[in-house]
Amino acid sequence: MAKLGQRYWLPVLLAVAETFASLNTPRATWPNGPFVTSGRWIQDVAGSTVTYVGVNWPGSLDAMIPEGLQYQSIESIVSRIKSLGMNTIRLTYATEMIDQYYDNGEKDISIQRALTDALGQDGGTSVYNKIIANNPSFNSETTRLQVYDAIAAECANQEIYVHLDNHVSKAGWCCTPLDGNAWWGDQYFNIDNWTRGLSFMATHGKSWQNLMSMSLRNELRTPLSNFTFASESYNWENWYTYIKQGSDAIHSANGDVLIFLSGLSSDQDLSPVVNGTELTPGSATFNRDDFSGYANKLVLELHAYDNILGPGPSDCSKVEDKLSNAGFKALTSDATNQFPVVLTEFGLVQNGTSAQDPYISCVLDYVSSQNAGWMIWAIQGSYYIREGIQDHDESWGLLVHDWSDWRSPNFANNSLSSTVKKTLTINPNSSTSAGTSNNNSGGMSIKPMITLSLFNLRLPLYAIILAISMTALFY
Repeated sequence: MAKLGQRYWLPVLLAVAETFASLNTPRATWPNGPFVTSGRWIQDVAGSTVTYVGVNWPGSLDAMIPEGLQYQSIESIVSRIKSLGMNTIRLTYATEMIDQYYDNGEKDISIQRALTDALGQDGGTSVYNKIIANNPSFNSETTRLQVYDAIAAECANQEIYVHLDNHVSKAGWCCTPLDGNAWWGDQYFNIDNWTRGLSFMATHGKSWQNLMSMSLRNELRTPLSNFTFASESYNWENWYTYIKQGSDAIHSANGDVLIFLSGLSSDQDLSPVVNGTELTPGSATFNRDDFSGYANKLVLELHAYDNILGPGPSDCSKVEDKLSNAGFKALTSDATNQFPVVLTEFGLVQNGTSAQDPYISCVLDYVSSQNAGWMIWAIQGSYYIREGIQDHDESWGLLVHDWSDWRSPNFANNSLSSTVKKTLTINPNSSTSAGTSNNNSGGMSIKPMITLSLFNLRLPLYAIILAISMTALFY
């Protein structure tokens, strides 16, 4: 039989060798963390870009239990989120939950008691029974933290990241300048309790494989309940002091998670951080060296609502300018301090015409074109209780009152889902950036471990033996 020439057998040899090598190549295991930052990007351990696209799920109101479980199971709610292609939830909590844990002899209280405390005996019992019916793994001994555990576990089952957000100190609806939760040292915003709470949740979340990041605080704002206190305390210099304390508390407890820094003016301004200007009234500037050992764990977060930025304009350039000036400039190489930036809150009334809203269209187009992470406010169709009203409807919620369907199906299934896809597709013309050039921003791509140099084949022994044997057959 005629011998095959080298030009015929060499490709076959390499193909077979690569096939066997792939069997021995380590595969990325979701979520492939911990995450770090590189320039404007978040990256997983393989160096692949990860971009958050998701939704807020509040658990920081009076009962301190994530909303909606009296209407749907955790699995059903998470599946709804996943159906849009989203990969993240921003799960909020109140520092008061941790305060009660310590006041109760370092033991969390049951959801049955929490609901009774928040809704009264009749209302609490009714809602508790409905929660148990929808979520039969829960019982009278189930605690609030165990509900958080269950949500994290189901999100992991469906490959959704968890971002924990310290929303308020005293549980309740947020946010006004008069609610006592506005600023460090405000009526309910005890600084020691805050850092203790951050540390506690960072430690507790170690058991969640998908806890990838935590915020320091939601929507810092002028504490108008005390004008003297506000004039003396509300400034960038104090912001920097407390941001460093909170960041240290989280990182010391859990070195794996990313830490999100929020700005002033209800988190619509981080410009001094991005531009490297003085943190007034002091003269210091933001310095990554002040976050020793974890400077690559910092992410900026911003909020954008048309009632904050002004009337919802139809001129998208105005929206883009406001977002850039607020802090999204950090995505560009022009920024003094380059960071990943995530829009952790934005939204609008879900009234059936949401998809045609010019303001929200501008925001969605902007974040997707920049490949910037985002989390819309919010998933909930209703609350256990909000501002004293039980079973309060949420007109801004993506879901209807009983959490069974989309409130504005066209917006959810078209505008949102398409923006998810656009955001997760790296745009080569997006802001000049440092870091990965990976084309998959969902964090799932795998770097090949094989090289085709015959002097550097990373092959298992049996593949090498097989290759040699095949060579002998042809010669």
